[in-house]
Amino acid sequence: MPKALRELLPSVQKSDTSDDRRNKRPIITSFKDNAVSVEVGGIVIDVDHGVSVDLRPPFMTDTSPFLYDYGASKDEFRTNRHAAFFFLDKDLHPGTKINLYFTRRTTKVKFLPRQVADMMPFSSNKFSEILHTFSIKRNSTKAEIMRKTIKECEKPALQGEHKYCATSLEAMVDFSASKLGKNIQVLVTEIDKDSTQPQQFVITEGVKKVGSKIVACHVQDYVYPIFYCHATHTAKAYMVPLVGTNDTNVKAVAVCHTDTSKWNPRHLAFQVLKVKPGAVPICHFLPTDHFVWVAN
Repeated sequence: MPKALRELLPSVQKSDTSDDRRNKRPIITSFKDNAVSVEVGGIVIDVDHGVSVDLRPPFMTDTSPFLYDYGASKDEFRTNRHAAFFFLDKDLHPGTKINLYFTRRTTKVKFLPRQVADMMPFSSNKFSEILHTFSIKRNSTKAEIMRKTIKECEKPALQGEHKYCATSLEAMVDFSASKLGKNIQVLVTEIDKDSTQPQQFVITEGVKKVGSKIVACHVQDYVYPIFYCHATHTAKAYMVPLVGTNDTNVKAVAVCHTDTSKWNPRHLAFQVLKVKPGAVPICHFLPTDHFVWVAN
């Protein structure tokens, strides 16, 4: 199993009782032709040929603009480093040049085991209890970030969207499987070197559509990994090979949305691309710490 994915999995506590073990969803790994299959409670996740998964540390406060109801400030397209990730689907072909900023995270953060995550309070009406649990001051920056994440998770889904905030790997798998079936594959953006500066990338030959029914999961700011997962029938996923000017090679996950009419009119994508909601299909690349799930 790739080290990065192994580090993502929660540790198994040796002191479990027999009752605890019966109630757990076992995580099983198998190997075939240098690929890895991860089974969580009977649901198979295919992790193809050494894919790496990076999770950022808690409280990385860059705004993540990949939620449909996200409203950007007037000038955010100048400061949000993910602004350049948005592009029009007509440009999804070899030869397109895009200035991008990819990074490979070096700090790994484990999911909480499901039995632990399920015991953690995670709601606005228990916010005082949450702050007490993690010894966080009510008026601190951390508290405000956590409050925003919880509020985002509690918002109702947009029309045509199914959403869920996963607090554990098992919960993420369950939600994805409920939308895609039990044989699912996880896709992440891979980069072959640490890259700390924006650079021009060119799309090379080999763009491949990998799913027309997807679940996308976006990491949120919190004291432990929380992923905002959402499913829609108006999105398609692609694997896109990119080469940068400093010979950085990226296998990027791109998601293209064919209907953006229900998105927040102030969404960052509309600012960057100078289009209106619902006017044209919009695509975006995913950072290295976000997931896309597709049927295998």
